[in-house]
Amino acid sequence: MKIRFLGTGTSTGNPEIGCNCEVCMSTDKRDWRWRSSVLIEVIGKKILIDCGPDFRMQMLEAKVSSLDAVLITHEHYDHVGGIDDLRPLSKERKIDIYAEKNVADAILKRIPYAFYEHKYPGVPEINLISIENKSFNVGEIQIIPIRLMHAKLPVFGYRIKDVAYLTDFKYIPEEEYVKLQGVDTLIIDALREEEHISHQNLQEAFLQIKKIKPKRTFLIHMSHHFGLHHVKEKEMPENVFISYDRLEIEC
Repeated sequence: MKIRFLGTGTSTGNPEIGCNCEVCMSTDKRDWRWRSSVLIEVIGKKILIDCGPDFRMQMLEAKVSSLDAVLITHEHYDHVGGIDDLRPLSKERKIDIYAEKNVADAILKRIPYAFYEHKYPGVPEINLISIENKSFNVGEIQIIPIRLMHAKLPVFGYRIKDVAYLTDFKYIPEEEYVKLQGVDTLIIDALREEEHISHQNLQEAFLQIKKIKPKRTFLIHMSHHFGLHHVKEKEMPENVFISYDRLEIEC
């Protein structure tokens, strides 16, 4: 399995518009973060998790010319705002998008023209597939949704083989931890140092890592308040890494 971190930032991205803080003014490209998304290549399939407003540039930079499936964590714009840009990738065949029913309904409302009976030429060709909190398959690949709570909003994380991707959450219901047993690679929300109403801060992420016990962890969804990459990486515990856009790992 190969994972490419397409975006590792929060909803406003880094640099944030109009901000002159040291992170936003940094010349270290690891501090420049598009909205969070990953591309997973496994058993000949390319699976995208979330399709945010930076999707077009992420695909161009990664030189991606095809996708087999898209998994959506929740309906916030920074995770679904790029769905219309699936158009060039869906010319030959429809792309399957997997999402919880309320998220699928939100997508239908945002881009209804993609689902008309008589479509305008060139709209994205999508199969919108509603999922529940139970495992399903993309081809031969088992996908395990993991219930997370983004303040009061239920969202999904996903486990694929021994990799778990958990973004945009404050806490994990206790009964969901069984799905995280034996995870080798954990990719997890760590917005900033300060407390936040709907995201884990860095210390909360460390507590989750201690409980889940992965072999290695990569932090994602970091705002400009997280701090400079080259400074913060020196503070990380063993086998905890700060991800950055364009990082590729193998699992």
